[in-house]
Amino acid sequence: MRILPIETNLPTLSRYTVLFSKCFPESAKFNPTSLDWLYRQNPDGKVIGFDAWDGERLAAHYACVPARASVGGSVVNALLSLNTATDPDYQGQGLFTRLAQTTYQRAEAEGIDCIFGVANANSTPGFLRKLGFQLVEPLQARVGVGSLGLDLNATAEEIQFERVWSDESIAWRCANPANPVSCRARGDRFQFHAAAVGRLLSVYSEMPLHRPVAALQRRFFPLLRLYLGLVPTGKCRFRSFVEIPKRFRPSPLNFIYRSLSKRVERLQPGRIRFSFLDFDAY
Repeated sequence: MRILPIETNLPTLSRYTVLFSKCFPESAKFNPTSLDWLYRQNPDGKVIGFDAWDGERLAAHYACVPARASVGGSVVNALLSLNTATDPDYQGQGLFTRLAQTTYQRAEAEGIDCIFGVANANSTPGFLRKLGFQLVEPLQARVGVGSLGLDLNATAEEIQFERVWSDESIAWRCANPANPVSCRARGDRFQFHAAAVGRLLSVYSEMPLHRPVAALQRRFFPLLRLYLGLVPTGKCRFRSFVEIPKRFRPSPLNFIYRSLSKRVERLQPGRIRFSFLDFDAY
């Protein structure tokens, strides 16, 4: 079995698409166009990850994408843990763990401060036991209308972790070919929407209106909104949003974190600002 760095040329992206179709046949987001956007066009850097090849056959794939994040008051280079897939014929051989460990070794050598991500109930135990991640806290899931009532003036002491977006990276995020994000300015904040259930429900987030966004995208803004994320304790009133009972959620989503620099080894629950913009679900 050969362990090789991810490639972003079109033929290899097409090979990844075939693997994803075997592992996730119901997902339409794994296609060469979307992978090129995610792996190669990200303004914060190209994908970091590795593949397992059995001769000419792709057995497994693991990818992280670069991001900027404020961690413990300092803006650092981070990685968002994303796509992982193992061909059904090769499952149970520990390939994901090998690929992840190799990826984190490369990231540490390149000066990456930390890895973060969102894991479901099935994948969380593997990240914790085998890869040394911290389960910081489960994401909140709420549905409602109107504004969240989010306090956007939280101090650095109140926020230990949040992703840092530039004008270029926001424009790139909104241009997701699999599910474009709509953005508009309202009062003192930006509002972001992406389709969640057809055009009836959007996944929703807010961001301070402290700088221009190059191209506000105005596609659709449904009345009913889904919030998935985390806010510092006491920093959101969730005005007209109600929590979705856990029995109605397909799978709990957990915010996970691993330090590579040992600068901030563990995060404190209640000090995270995080939304759907910051990970890959939509």
